[in-house]
Amino acid sequence: MRFTRSKILFGDDFSKLQNAKVLLLGVGGVGGFCLDCLFRSGLQDITIVDFDTFDVTNQNRQIGSEAVDAVKVDHLKTLYPTVKAIREKVSKSWCEEFDFAPYDLVIDAIDDMPSKVALAHKVHHKLISSTGGAKKLDPTKIEIASIWKTRGDALAKKFRYELKKSGFKGDFEVAFSPEEAKCTDLGSFVGVTGSFGLAICSKVVKEIIK
Repeated sequence: MRFTRSKILFGDDFSKLQNAKVLLLGVGGVGGFCLDCLFRSGLQDITIVDFDTFDVTNQNRQIGSEAVDAVKVDHLKTLYPTVKAIREKVSKSWCEEFDFAPYDLVIDAIDDMPSKVALAHKVHHKLISSTGGAKKLDPTKIEIASIWKTRGDALAKKFRYELKKSGFKGDFEVAFSPEEAKCTDLGSFVGVTGSFGLAICSKVVKEIIK
């Protein structure tokens, strides 16, 4: 059976995974691996949102990127047929207008800072966010903690600054890495970006079954 080993691990809590509703924003280097992990863990109600198409430069780190020029969410739906796909650009205005109420958890795997801040204001009580997975080599440095307790991560620092500037007073957890950047441009290694996605998936699973 497909989920035999998952059921051995999760026991009676496995039904919680199958009944959970999760919204995943962004299916790039982090989000694609998070989607794969959620799907293989038994979640059946996953909605993915992204506007992009796959580019050949995505092939070092993104699941599904062999389908160059394909719409990401449409192609991923062929790989993960039970997901719901929404092709929309996640912008500040989109975050302000979208109805997040049906979802138990919201995963932020996008890069746009105004959108990340808008998400925090709207759904921080059920938000798990990703910070900067680029420029790094060591997946064992990845941590999940309150946004206010992040350190050594340039994107997390920018995130904290923009949240404070916007008057945000809440809290939510993020995946981050204090590892020192190994390059100045946006170089990336799937061993880290993919591990960000897997770490977020693990956090989601634990939140659902606790």
